[in-house]
Amino acid sequence: MTESAARSPDRLQTSSSQGTHTPSSLPAHHAVTRELVQQMPKVELHCHLDGSLRPETMLDLAAARGIALPQHEPEALRRYMCADNAGSLAEYLHRFDATIALLQTEEALERVAYELVEDVARENVRYIEVRNAPWLNVRGGLTLDQVMGATLRGLSRGEDEFGTTARFIVCSLRHWSPDVSLHMARVAVQYAPHGVVGFDLAGGELGNPASAHAEAFHYARAHFLNVTCHAGEAEGAGSVIDAVTNCGAMRLGHGVRAGEDPALLNFLVDRQIPFELCPTSNVQTGAVPSYSAHPLREFFDRGAAVTINTDNRLISGTTLTDEYTHCAAQLGFTFEDLRECVENACRAAFLPLEDRVALLESMADELDVLQMSLEED
Repeated sequence: MTESAARSPDRLQTSSSQGTHTPSSLPAHHAVTRELVQQMPKVELHCHLDGSLRPETMLDLAAARGIALPQHEPEALRRYMCADNAGSLAEYLHRFDATIALLQTEEALERVAYELVEDVARENVRYIEVRNAPWLNVRGGLTLDQVMGATLRGLSRGEDEFGTTARFIVCSLRHWSPDVSLHMARVAVQYAPHGVVGFDLAGGELGNPASAHAEAFHYARAHFLNVTCHAGEAEGAGSVIDAVTNCGAMRLGHGVRAGEDPALLNFLVDRQIPFELCPTSNVQTGAVPSYSAHPLREFFDRGAAVTINTDNRLISGTTLTDEYTHCAAQLGFTFEDLRECVENACRAAFLPLEDRVALLESMADELDVLQMSLEED
């Protein structure tokens, strides 16, 4: 890649349109199959480490520490942990009690981070941003440095062995003290040279405004660290406005209720503030009533910077291949539409411009081949 190419934002543009979506040029009979989605090179921007453990690993970790789990066989545990009938964000979040209890040693954190990279590599995910709240992992006596070191080692080892680039986003939680959030932002900045690419605020929205943690966001941004924020999931458009205007969110975790305020949605589209949408999770938490009612389709057609993600692979019982397949089957997404979502995720990645350009260009030939194979059928 030439130096001029790496510097130019135009290099992030592709044949896919930005702004208002244009219909697919492929004939309607070209259905997007799960097999096709599996072959697509993909990018994931919203995936929680403590919501993405393998059931087999949970059983191993529980046995090693003498922790009782509600089920003792991998498949039974997988079914128990899946939040299909959660119905609310609060109920959905209860599932994390079991996983967090297991992530209190360096060995556990490194193993789970490593295995997550292996899992996503199997479905052709080329880049992933894994997020976690390190403050949850010090309950068993670890220091924050030990938590960060172990997690980053696992991601790095997975990247080296499986070829999927993996980066880390440090989370705080809305119900914590703003002082804790500021501490988490400082930790994120400290580890930015070692694979941390952003700071996030997660957790229950109701009664916990993001603006209470504005100092943490300001600290991160003042030190040139990217910031995202969970918003518009359990609360309405006002939560999204708070995240954008008071916290300077560069991306939105979920944001499904942004459409409740037309002026807000227009702003998000105009400024191309990316949405980290997680269809299965959004249905499970009651943020949307069904896949078919998900605003992802509306946002995409309006030209919003839509990205598709899993949120929590274990808790939601999903993969990125599943999520893309749901969008095709339930929301009428064509291959070209899904390709545009992949490209949106490349553009929205918390990476330097040169790396985003390289990521986008590294997948372009494969996507071209898949698209041409459909056009020739």
